Amino acid sequence: MKTNHEIDYFILGEEMQMVEIELDPQETAIAEAGSFMYMDDGIQMETIFGDGSRQGSSLMDKLFSAGKRLLTGAGLFMTAYTNHGLGKARVAFASPYPGKIIPLDLMDYNGKIICQKDSFLCAAKGVSIGIEFQKKLGTGLFGGEGFIMQKLEGDGKCFCHAGGHIIKRSLYAGQILRVDTGCIVAYTQNIDFDIQFVGGIKNTLFGGEGFFFATLRGPGDVWLQTLPISRLASRILTYGSGVGGRKEEGSILGGIGNILDGDGL
Repeated sequence: MKTNHEIDYFILGEEMQMVEIELDPQETAIAEAGSFMYMDDGIQMETIFGDGSRQGSSLMDKLFSAGKRLLTGAGLFMTAYTNHGLGKARVAFASPYPGKIIPLDLMDYNGKIICQKDSFLCAAKGVSIGIEFQKKLGTGLFGGEGFIMQKLEGDGKCFCHAGGHIIKRSLYAGQILRVDTGCIVAYTQNIDFDIQFVGGIKNTLFGGEGFFFATLRGPGDVWLQTLPISRLASRILTYGSGVGGRKEEGSILGGIGNILDGDGL
């Protein structure tokens, strides 16, 4: 028997997606602050400590649940959206940047998914958003996400967001996939996550891909993103500062090109 609320959903959009969740009376969805888009009449918002999975328990349990979120870089509070009307009602949440929303039914993955710290968007009430410590020192230091990642536990639906296009790979037992550390979105609990030195002087100094790969060993499923938010932010900062713009042109031609484009006016 399911312990989490059962919700229906619709994912809309292409580059900037949103998820619309349909709630039956007294059903609840939880979401990160700042992701709300709109809701039907009859749905009420409530700010809660932590993820709502321990709201009926003691104050210490609530504080512990909220404290875990601080360790993953999230805030102390989340928002619960409950349908107090007599019929079905919908609430929608939007992507924070260009990419795709990944629907995950935790029942299909033995009740647990491990994901990067900023990928969680929303879920059915009852899903627990906790912390997952990296057990290997090297993985924590050089794995791109540090020692702490998020874990989503329960038997309900949850939604993660990632940048660009999303690729799902299913690895058989012993199969190894080498990935840029920033491109990992989520993986199932049986995946062994480690890091590997790129190797080679030329690769290390001039490859432009960092010093380490993430190595993912099956069996299990892995979700990858083509545009990590760190890479997107780096490109925006580079072009915003004028560094790297019009690399193929000299300074004089670059200035003329900017004027012709309207950038120098």
